[in-house]
Amino acid sequence: MSDKLLLDCGSGGSASHRLISGLFLKHLGNPELNRLNDAAVVPLNGGRLAVSTDSFVVDPIFFPGGDIGSLAVNGTVNDVAMMGARPLYLTCGFILEEGLPLADLERIVASVAESCAKAGVVVVTGDTKVVPRGAVDKIFINTTGIGEVICDPTPSGDRARPGDAVLISGTLGDHGLAILSTRQGLSFESPVASDCAALNHLILRLLTEIPDIHVLRDPTRGGLATTLNEIAASSKVGCLIEEDAVPVRPEVAGGCSFLGLDPLYLANEGKFLCILPGDQADKALAIMRADPLGTNACRIGTMEAENPGRVILRTGLGGKRLLNMLEGEQLPRIC
Repeated sequence: MSDKLLLDCGSGGSASHRLISGLFLKHLGNPELNRLNDAAVVPLNGGRLAVSTDSFVVDPIFFPGGDIGSLAVNGTVNDVAMMGARPLYLTCGFILEEGLPLADLERIVASVAESCAKAGVVVVTGDTKVVPRGAVDKIFINTTGIGEVICDPTPSGDRARPGDAVLISGTLGDHGLAILSTRQGLSFESPVASDCAALNHLILRLLTEIPDIHVLRDPTRGGLATTLNEIAASSKVGCLIEEDAVPVRPEVAGGCSFLGLDPLYLANEGKFLCILPGDQADKALAIMRADPLGTNACRIGTMEAENPGRVILRTGLGGKRLLNMLEGEQLPRIC
């Protein structure tokens, strides 16, 4: 690593992992933190809670399909849900720049309230700080989510097994391209909107019908490719992905082609990976497709004993290539 912090250390890719393992885990590591899941599962009075924290610094703060307020709620709710938990409570801290229009702040807080109502969670405590102009870019939001774990064992990034099916709940890259196009003032023939949404209600139905789900993960920063590499490394198994099976909207594929981006590395904020025994895949897909947030769910691959810790992409031409973790910062300030 460099002796100074670089922007790509916040990408969610290889540089982020080097920073986390080389610095944060060196000082703060413990068995629960070292698992590097979306949330931690902690015991409490004979029960278990899932706890997750996140900070949101997206630019721009308003974008097609959402804003920094809905993103903060939905992102945290989803992280708690990925641990097999029912999200219940949020904390919400606002760091505000002097000069931020109060109309914008009210719009964001109203969006937080609306998103909480949809997800079925409540903000039970919070904090507000105002800093001098230039000390922060408009508004940063920090959230913590707390939920009740509803299954045992809980889904975890280290539980994937050979023979497991790899499912995705819908199309990839929508959020990343929506942010970039808004930031750069780009327009496409068909508008692109963020997929920002709370997934906890769909996850709850899925876990109720299929308790033995090995891994749940939402592919946010670093996208699908980075998330699959994290899972393969944690589980010490290989992953084979079929390129032709990966769902990408035509407008997103076209925009990525124009801009030189790969939708497999773009952030998503309303999609999740589900890895479970292969014989349960059809049942899971039926449950997912019955929900508006899972209409385009499909199977994209299989976990294998071969190539442990690696993700292999079988291309449309039948060849294979290594699908690495994101290296560098493809798009900063994405969430």
